[in-house]
Amino acid sequence: MNSLLHKNILITGASKGIGKATALLFASYKVNIGLIARSEAELLAVQSEIIAKGSNCSIYVGNIGDEAFVNSTVQSFIQAFGSVDIMINNAGFGIFKPAEEITVQDWDDVFATNTKGTFLFCKAVIPIMKENKKGHIINLASDVAKRTFANGSLYCASKYAQDAFSMAIRKELRPHAIKVTVVYSGLVDSYFHAEPEGDTSHKNWLKNEDMANAIVYIASQPKHVVIDELMIHPLEQEY
Repeated sequence: MNSLLHKNILITGASKGIGKATALLFASYKVNIGLIARSEAELLAVQSEIIAKGSNCSIYVGNIGDEAFVNSTVQSFIQAFGSVDIMINNAGFGIFKPAEEITVQDWDDVFATNTKGTFLFCKAVIPIMKENKKGHIINLASDVAKRTFANGSLYCASKYAQDAFSMAIRKELRPHAIKVTVVYSGLVDSYFHAEPEGDTSHKNWLKNEDMANAIVYIASQPKHVVIDELMIHPLEQEY
């Protein structure tokens, strides 16, 4: 995909799961990638794989809910590669329990990653994208940004908020030729769930590579095309 050649791409939650699979797929197209997560050891392992594929890669270890870390990460990446062409806000986690059992700390932790992290990275990259009159923000939400379920009030609330933020900035940024895409995923066989990745109960779920294929497809569209939203499920999941 020549449209991806030499693109500068930042990915949060890039040490494993969907983020890792997406980074490795992008690496096949000779790009410059910044990997963001909390685990340095895991990031270093992914970085080695990316470099072996012929792409450049920097890693950034820290908390995406920390504004100082986010700003320094974006500035360091721009200094290294010149710009941010594609920002992928993938990091996320959930706490699932009845509403009356959710603690204030639970609430703050989930929103710090799922919602605040997306906000902070968007806030940091938008000025450079406006200056360049181009860019693409891809936010990984969930199908629960469109529905709810029992014991999921905290996670659903964080994803609804992330989705609403994304839809609003889409309207703000379209006049600047900046694309905003939200991906709503169903069940994915990743570390996110109570069962380990590869558990037999996940046999027919989406794979991390399925999600990576979708994200790279979205990012590779020509300049005049934007995929605003993509809902993706395993066939066995009720829609």
